[in-house]
Amino acid sequence: MNEIQLEKINFDVGKSFKYFSPRLRNTFFWHFHAEYELVYVEADAGIRHVGSHISGYTQSDLVFIGRNLPHLNFDYRLRNDYHQIVVQLRTDFLGSAISISPEFSAIDQLFKKAALGIAFHGETKTIAVNKLKELAALDSFKQLIGLVEIFQLLAHSTETEILNDEKMSISFFLKDKIRMGAIYEYIDTHYNQKPDVNIVASKVNLTTAAFCRYFKKQTNMTFTDFVNQYRIDLAKNLLMQDKNVTETCYAVGFESLSYFNKLFNKIVGQNPSAFKKNWFQSFSS
Repeated sequence: MNEIQLEKINFDVGKSFKYFSPRLRNTFFWHFHAEYELVYVEADAGIRHVGSHISGYTQSDLVFIGRNLPHLNFDYRLRNDYHQIVVQLRTDFLGSAISISPEFSAIDQLFKKAALGIAFHGETKTIAVNKLKELAALDSFKQLIGLVEIFQLLAHSTETEILNDEKMSISFFLKDKIRMGAIYEYIDTHYNQKPDVNIVASKVNLTTAAFCRYFKKQTNMTFTDFVNQYRIDLAKNLLMQDKNVTETCYAVGFESLSYFNKLFNKIVGQNPSAFKKNWFQSFSS
């Protein structure tokens, strides 16, 4: 039974942050760490899984993740080439200045909000990403100044999405990290093979009834609804990779094309064909 893994991050001597480009797309790395993390991924489409939040992203994603917030690596299952930048910050990044200096008050609030995960879009994402890419050519001190400028930009942005509900308990995730790690990995492995609630319940040593109560409390969704949401997010990614609707339907585990269309429309707000057409039109414009 796999658990949510604790990632132990090592920093270079004299550095308060780590700037790098990991490549883990063939690894299901469901993990957490004590450090803050800013993640940028540039790809056709991928899965964003932070805390109890699961959704898809297209073209690129920029997310700020707070301390000990469990998340899946953003490059998991990416099929085409991609670019990723990750910045991990020491727990004492900027020391006490971040909470004491009035000049850092907005950044201090940003770091507090990151406990639930924050995604950025629009012009904010464009500007921040350009600054992130420029850091690669700078020395450590200029990188640090650049990071402060990026966080100041993010702190004042309204182009944001809080990924988890205030009710989500990180401590609950971590206390039950073995159980939740096993559940998510089971769903990821069997989403296209009729995931069985009875089997996953037995894997985490619960009766089916107890598991259903537990899972609903944890995710605010039934097991079936969660699996269907996961399948539809994967379907969106396949459609954005130019797969046709029929092959997408069966690839993510649906046996009925009409049911797939109906459920896709209910969750996304448009049918798969319209979604694919609109995405390619916006991508080419």
